[in-house]
Amino acid sequence: MNRPAPTPATGSTVPGRRLQQLAELPVTVLRGVGENVAEDLAELGVTTVFDLVTHYPRRYIDGTRMLTVDRLTEGEKATVLATVRRVSAPPARAGARGRGRRPPSRVELEVADASGKLKVTFFNQAWRARQLPVGTLTLFFGPVSSFRGAMQMVNPTVEVLRGADESPTTDDGPATGRIYPVYPLSEKASLTSARIGRLVQEALDRAGTFADPLDPTDRDRFGLVDRTVAFTGIHRPVVEADEEPARRRLAFDELLRLQLALVLRRQRLHEDARGIVHPLTRADGPTLVEQFVDRLPFPLTGAQARAVADLSGDLAGALPMHRLLQGDVGSGKTVVAVAALLIGVEGGHQGALMAPTEVLAEQHAAEVRRLVDGLVVSDPSTLTGDRPLRVELLTSRTGATDRAAIHEGLAAGAVDLVVGTHALLTDRVVFASLGVVVIDEQHRFGVEQRAALRAKGRGADDQGRDPDLLVMTATPIPRTAAMVVFGDLDMTVIDEMPPGRQPVATSWLRTPLEAEQAWSRVREQVGSGHRAFVVCPLVEGSDKVEAASATAEAERLAEHELAGLRVGLLHGQMKPADKEQAMEAFRAGDLDVLVSTTVIEVGVDIADASVMVIEDADRFGIAQLHQLRGRVGRSGEPAWCFLLSEAGSPEATARLEAMEASTDGFVLADVDLELRGEGTILGARQKGRSDLKLARLLSDRDLVVEARSLAVELVAADPDLDDHRLLVDELRLFVDEDEAEFLFKS
Repeated sequence: MNRPAPTPATGSTVPGRRLQQLAELPVTVLRGVGENVAEDLAELGVTTVFDLVTHYPRRYIDGTRMLTVDRLTEGEKATVLATVRRVSAPPARAGARGRGRRPPSRVELEVADASGKLKVTFFNQAWRARQLPVGTLTLFFGPVSSFRGAMQMVNPTVEVLRGADESPTTDDGPATGRIYPVYPLSEKASLTSARIGRLVQEALDRAGTFADPLDPTDRDRFGLVDRTVAFTGIHRPVVEADEEPARRRLAFDELLRLQLALVLRRQRLHEDARGIVHPLTRADGPTLVEQFVDRLPFPLTGAQARAVADLSGDLAGALPMHRLLQGDVGSGKTVVAVAALLIGVEGGHQGALMAPTEVLAEQHAAEVRRLVDGLVVSDPSTLTGDRPLRVELLTSRTGATDRAAIHEGLAAGAVDLVVGTHALLTDRVVFASLGVVVIDEQHRFGVEQRAALRAKGRGADDQGRDPDLLVMTATPIPRTAAMVVFGDLDMTVIDEMPPGRQPVATSWLRTPLEAEQAWSRVREQVGSGHRAFVVCPLVEGSDKVEAASATAEAERLAEHELAGLRVGLLHGQMKPADKEQAMEAFRAGDLDVLVSTTVIEVGVDIADASVMVIEDADRFGIAQLHQLRGRVGRSGEPAWCFLLSEAGSPEATARLEAMEASTDGFVLADVDLELRGEGTILGARQKGRSDLKLARLLSDRDLVVEARSLAVELVAADPDLDDHRLLVDELRLFVDEDEAEFLFKS
């Protein structure tokens, strides 16, 4: 899209207060912020005025809907704003002590507003007496009951709006019938929501009009309010309808900054890229990929075929491939990755597959060797002019002699494919011609690693080419999250499972009596020639504690529920040789049941395993549970997953119910995002400030797409953003110095 020349609203002469200016001002410039208050604000991550104005309310109280004490009705839930008039902690009754039980603590408050008084009682919350001294203005929410003719609340939810030591103001939120913002607080800090609100208001008043990096045309196009209106609306809405337009605008800003960083990163990589044009055809017969596909014991699914076509198009192009391959557990990502690696080998280059753990690297090496068995590559140094395609595994377990041989083979071009961990990036590993790299991990592959990869391809003399890059996600993530986390990569999704693969029947068993169903199924399946996994829970503490827990559970099961079966053990504290021995015994059928910690989460492929039992399943996240479930049912025969948990929290209940309801990794990824929020999923994306505070990747799908499209347009029309210096200044606030230098070389 051709964009008009930028107006003054987008350039460096933009009028108004810039975010960069606020980031340079410590919070101590605000009235009443001394050393103690500054320390309390720092507990919230607020050290500058910029931090303060982007410390957004977590919810709002509508003062126009508040009930006064005289309007409370017995039996209904209500919200009431009142000031604490009296606090007491009566001693427990002697009778309770006499029965040998510890008596419950009790804190009684008398609270009041202009219409009357209300009794509030807290049981087993002795700390409320310290939290709610006389004079505290507090919001109480809970059921209303009657005690001796007087209205009361028992153990209500509490929100302190003004501390006892704070003077009332002419604007105390709900007390004046206004919309009142409630800010996130820290248990360590003694600040109240009202105090933060007043500091924010002062900051906004003194900041005045904000400089807006979006020109009016783009604001109109995306239906966005200007930035000054947005900051006012998010912190000081006059009516409820002010909140959402303000949030949308500020969320759009967050997403635009992210997408600009990703688009700029891609632009910089392309600017001095030296790609490899890989041949896709061969004059003297079928290519390695064609031979590979023909030898597979199953046809490619439609989704796999489309993925191979996507990758082939990239590899035949002049620019290095940067592609993300998403696929659910068992969807066949490895086959697609091997096809990409073989295209590189076809042209006389080498391929590398990097995995996050040694266990997974070993599994990948075994799988790749099996898949390419029988393929040959040309080699003029041999009598026949060809040789078998050579695959090697390189990890910290590789012995010195083998390591030296692999290093020599890589440098000479005699090793075609190498599988390993990030140790492949060390200086000692030198490739003759690195053509294609596959990364099997869901985390962002950063600038430093890409630079290291490029160096591997270009060689010590900087005369080589940049290898093509394929990133595979071990766990599906929502498509909108992928656009944000991996926005500088092209995306391919394998959304089809191989034919014949049945969904794993999943049951949440809540009681010991119900759990017997799981052990009965294990015994039945072992009797039919199948095998089973039992996964022990995550244990707080060291890996040694977890290993001890798994060991004790394996012994217990062998004596009781699984007596008579051959029960093995696998955990992270075992010696490498012992781990491999346990896995080999399980693969060979010498063990019936493998009791394990989460070391078997990914990469373990036992076709005959048909039952997965996960103990204390509420301790695991959805992604982990889904990965663990993916270890069974890989042969096309019926399989079962049992989640053992008495689960208490609503979040745990939601996770386990979702696991029962769906075996679709992308559906579960959406549930996971909804439950955990953006922060956890995006936590490792940047080294700088938190990326997203207001944007919601599920409900703001339109904003993600719109921010992406605008970022692409801006960089296409102005590659160095010379005419958008305000955006550049803001972007520098959200990326670390190394990345800023990479993005803004000019």
